[in-house]
Amino acid sequence: MISARDIRDALLGLVFPDVCPGCGNELHGEDSMLCLSCIGEMPETHFEFLHSNPVEKKYWGRLQLEYASAAFYFTSASLLQRLMHEFKYHGNKELGFQLGRMMGERIARAERVAPDVLVPLPLFPSRERKRGFNQAAVLCEGMSEVLRIPVLHDVVIRPHYTETQTRKGRIERWKNMDGKFMLKNSEAIEGRHVMLVDDVVTTGATLEACGSELLSAKDTSLSLATLCYASAN
Repeated sequence: MISARDIRDALLGLVFPDVCPGCGNELHGEDSMLCLSCIGEMPETHFEFLHSNPVEKKYWGRLQLEYASAAFYFTSASLLQRLMHEFKYHGNKELGFQLGRMMGERIARAERVAPDVLVPLPLFPSRERKRGFNQAAVLCEGMSEVLRIPVLHDVVIRPHYTETQTRKGRIERWKNMDGKFMLKNSEAIEGRHVMLVDDVVTTGATLEACGSELLSAKDTSLSLATLCYASAN
């Protein structure tokens, strides 16, 4: 029997059809925020299968890691840029959750790493309030559904405001992030394998600063996972 809610949803779909944020085409009943065409066009890195991949190489001699990877390549004026903009700046958390699931699926299929917990890279509080959410935390929730491990919030905090990294050179980015994170709850990660998560890795400065703080917890090991990999300026 068709319910009133089914009728309402059908009518709303006629007036406000679901469209793919990647290409703008109407979605026809797919259980996905993205159409199959856009999913097929997403530029996978396959770094999850590669030891000494470009993300891992960024941290050689800087950060002791078990594993590091990024799911997709990021370039300007690309499909990934459109999706990231829709997720981060238009508040499409459902899209972010699906992207997190896609990250988790790639980590799981490679069978290279088995973290105990996920930790999202924290935002400075005023920036999170302005945006309304932490994009890394949303990605973690999607990953958690696939990997079946918990997300730990407020383990590490970002008490100091930092200027945007976008227009800074490589050396400036490292200096800008020095000492900008603080471990708040070391007991939560002691003796555990932590996977630190963010949306994009470029120079790696932000993740290194946060990862170093996490590794100050007793007997903690660390891996990194990001949605996108962008070449450093």
